[in-house]
Amino acid sequence: MSMSRKKEWILAFLSVTAGSALAAFAIEEFLVPVTILDGGVVGISIIISQLSGISLGLLTFVINIPFLIVGLKKMGKRFFIFAIYAMLLFSILLSVFEEFHNATEDPLLGVAFGGFFLGAGVGLVLRGGGCLDGTEIVALLISRKTNFSVGQIVFGVNIIIYSAAGILFGPDRAMYSLLTYFISFRVIDIVEKGLEQAKSVMIITNDGKAIADQIYKDLGRTCTIMEGAGMISGDKMILYCVITRIEIPEIRRIVRDADQSAFVTISDINEIVGNHIKSAPKNTEPLVKKQE
Repeated sequence: MSMSRKKEWILAFLSVTAGSALAAFAIEEFLVPVTILDGGVVGISIIISQLSGISLGLLTFVINIPFLIVGLKKMGKRFFIFAIYAMLLFSILLSVFEEFHNATEDPLLGVAFGGFFLGAGVGLVLRGGGCLDGTEIVALLISRKTNFSVGQIVFGVNIIIYSAAGILFGPDRAMYSLLTYFISFRVIDIVEKGLEQAKSVMIITNDGKAIADQIYKDLGRTCTIMEGAGMISGDKMILYCVITRIEIPEIRRIVRDADQSAFVTISDINEIVGNHIKSAPKNTEPLVKKQE
């Protein structure tokens, strides 16, 4: 492993570690004491923990296991490594922070500071290439096969969870939880620029066909291939594709393994107009579009 790749992995682990700790701190010190729910698996775990007394950390990890298995099969080994590390550390730290004195018992302070620290923590984990909540994995896979974005799917799941919280703990808890979700989501947007935000990737390489086929195989994303010429390097192939933020680590891996000399740029996309192929049909040969 090269020095630059070692540095990349170290920085990713540090980001995931810091993010997991910050998210666990937010949950146990600000949200749980005032019965405010996070979304997804954590929200479900909080409900079960409140009703049964089972450790929140244990519930969170156990419920996430099926999603981790899906992540291994669909998202690649690198994502699986960081996801399982983040979820395991997050679950352990939930149990650790459970023994600490609660930071506040004021619901508004819990919403404000809990939402902020939770969003910052999740954003750091996503920047490192990991994931704390298995519903995000499923949402990403569903978004590839439907017209719904990751954010829309996650929001729909959370509405169901918050509705259950309203029935069990009172409507004010549901409204506080929903407000926390909006705060944390905006902080994630600042720290990590949004889970489902589209990214455009341009790859200048000598081996465009192999990279395009691997992207299609691993991520279900098709590429447009164009011909180009470097002023010094000569003839090149230029690949263009659209992905989500969570897929960036896999794109980096694919390009690095295929062509060490490739040049890659990744940019934000504000809007997509027209049809966008989200998934690869099974038992289909790679589709590569060439622009003359």
